[in-house]
Amino acid sequence: MAAPPERRCWEREQARLKAGVVEQDTEEWQKDPNFAGLERVGGVDLSYIKGDDTSACASLVVLSYPALQVLYEDCRMVAVTAPYVAGFLAFREVPFLVEAVQRLQQEEPKLRPQVLLVDGNGLLHHRGFGVACHLGVLTDLPCIGVAKNLLQVDGLARDELHREQIRSLQRSGDTFPLTGTSGRVLGMVLRSYNNSSKPLYISVGHRVSLDTAVRLVRSCCRYRVPEPIRQADIRSREYIRKQLCAPLEVRPARPESSKKETELEDESDT
Repeated sequence: MAAPPERRCWEREQARLKAGVVEQDTEEWQKDPNFAGLERVGGVDLSYIKGDDTSACASLVVLSYPALQVLYEDCRMVAVTAPYVAGFLAFREVPFLVEAVQRLQQEEPKLRPQVLLVDGNGLLHHRGFGVACHLGVLTDLPCIGVAKNLLQVDGLARDELHREQIRSLQRSGDTFPLTGTSGRVLGMVLRSYNNSSKPLYISVGHRVSLDTAVRLVRSCCRYRVPEPIRQADIRSREYIRKQLCAPLEVRPARPESSKKETELEDESDT
């Protein structure tokens, strides 16, 4: 657990950066029903070796759109030193993702993604500033938060009502809003894939509206998880295996999660 002074510092930094979040569409391609003009979609992920909270692989991939073919891949082993503290995941992971975006800008500027899909939350966060917002503000790229589990904030809960709403999502593209007790819509629940009853939790990160975020995520799904994030995850885990010359398990970037839902285990449920 972070010492109180460190936590207070992080809270101040979150508040400072949060002022820069833009919750509306800012790009011409976002306003087109078919996303005309969108050619490159990025995805990011961190994978951890099982039993090691400090050694991870940071992965950034860029895919073509709408074909969703990998155009660029950057996987690097990194030493994670910041402790995990609930609500402050960005301080543990985002610096490595920012570095990956900066390397891409230097090495292959023509492949710079026009939007980033992030494995985590955006505005759906204890202080309205999750990892997708943090990365978006620091890179000034449109960012979308895509989470596999509900973060229980502002009265949101995984109760029977929530489970009933999930059961009401009958087909790919069905959604319902996540409205907190504050009355604010914090995100959207999306059934992204017909063969999976497990939904995704979509929230605004930066420079994108919630409606656009949901439409784009859905259009990027060949399985449950959108292809940019799925490819970043697959490639980061494969990179670790190659680096360590052994078929090692890797664990999710979020230590509070007991098991990462892996696309390789069951393609029909990703």
